[in-house]
Amino acid sequence: MVTESFVDAVVAVAGAGHVLRDQATRQAYGTDALQRGHPADLVVRPATTSEVAAVARLCHQARVPLVPRGAGTGYTGGAVPVHGGVVVSLERLDRILEIDEENLLAVVQPGVITGALQAAVEARGLFYPPDPQSLAESSIGGNIAECAGGPRAFKYGVTRRYVLALEAVLPDGQVIRTGSKAVKNVVGYDLTQLLIGSEGTLAIVTEATLRLVPRPPAVATLRACFADVAAAALGVSAVLRRRVVPAALELVDQDSLDAVAGYLGERLAPAGTGALLLIEVDGVAEAVAAEAALVADACRQAGALEVLLAESDQQRDQLWRVRRALSYALRPIAPRKINNDVVVPRGRVPELFALVERLRDRHRLRMPCFGHAGDGNIHVNIMIDPADGDQLGRAERAVAELFAGVVALEGSISGEHGIGVSKAPYLGLELSPPAIALMRRVKQAFDPEGILNPGKIFPPP
Repeated sequence: MVTESFVDAVVAVAGAGHVLRDQATRQAYGTDALQRGHPADLVVRPATTSEVAAVARLCHQARVPLVPRGAGTGYTGGAVPVHGGVVVSLERLDRILEIDEENLLAVVQPGVITGALQAAVEARGLFYPPDPQSLAESSIGGNIAECAGGPRAFKYGVTRRYVLALEAVLPDGQVIRTGSKAVKNVVGYDLTQLLIGSEGTLAIVTEATLRLVPRPPAVATLRACFADVAAAALGVSAVLRRRVVPAALELVDQDSLDAVAGYLGERLAPAGTGALLLIEVDGVAEAVAAEAALVADACRQAGALEVLLAESDQQRDQLWRVRRALSYALRPIAPRKINNDVVVPRGRVPELFALVERLRDRHRLRMPCFGHAGDGNIHVNIMIDPADGDQLGRAERAVAELFAGVVALEGSISGEHGIGVSKAPYLGLELSPPAIALMRRVKQAFDPEGILNPGKIFPPP
């Protein structure tokens, strides 16, 4: 599929030093955060939009699959080249082009690391709210492709809320611009929002204009410990009933706490804690103090064993360690983690945890859970050894039952990780055949040859 003449043409575009064919590189760039992989035939690292466009034209002419890749931190195989072809890595397009303090926006290339952008704008008293757990590693382009969320999504919303305009390369190499720097724009179809969350199947983002907000002047972080996850889930409901909108409202179950203790070598919650809530409120100092008091009282009324208010930035960072370490802490538990970022209406979070408990008992599986309880987005992790065929079968049945149960709870099978490869077989649980057919027609309009990130989102034939 990838001929020598094709490779020579790509080298002429990007330079020999940025067209890679060795086995180790092809494997590394064909793998995501869960080590799910398929080697690329060729890895290209362009440095400009024109180079991306030229590579796309070559792939389009030769009918070679083209898979855009950010930092490779995804959990559903969205950047894995399941049909081989060319992986185009955007890592060299990594500049913050502009921070406009007057108009509250930033213009960035897709390879900019999310945490680096946050640090740059916060140094100027501004704030870019989307904060996926992988913010120290994930890139803005990948965040846009998946419409990433994070703990702060409860109050501030997910990535799509902060994207004003895009520059993108179509599969045939044409370059388009969508949206504008203006905060209002209703000229034609909203192609900007269509591309967000499209998982690199419609176009390759090469520049993004992002909306910023003023940095909150004050923040308070609380940890509420509960006897079990059911009590903690009731604590979530109690906080919401106080009409407080926390910047973050995270729930961590006991299995996850045990994993973090083993990983860090210290327990970050007092003995007897079966689940905890991490709650953060931000804004002006007076309002933050009042809301923190309301949150603490709500948790105590819901049966919290202990409520701790961080008294310094150092203590705040210590409280967040348990949450930030979770994804890494689960890795030593089992050879494979099936990460399901399901989401239900906020008031049905207790029902979701009850569903997980039933699945855990029925299928005899370890299923640590944590996540953004404030917006109903819980990460249900199924830990297995894929070499154990019986265990793998039980896990597959548990996933299917989890997704069906979540849809029955009026929720969604994916809150922020996308569909990719792993969830494609379940798309029909949530979307009707006419809706899926319409999505296929959109894909066909953008990519008539089907070369851009093939094998993603849609159920296999």
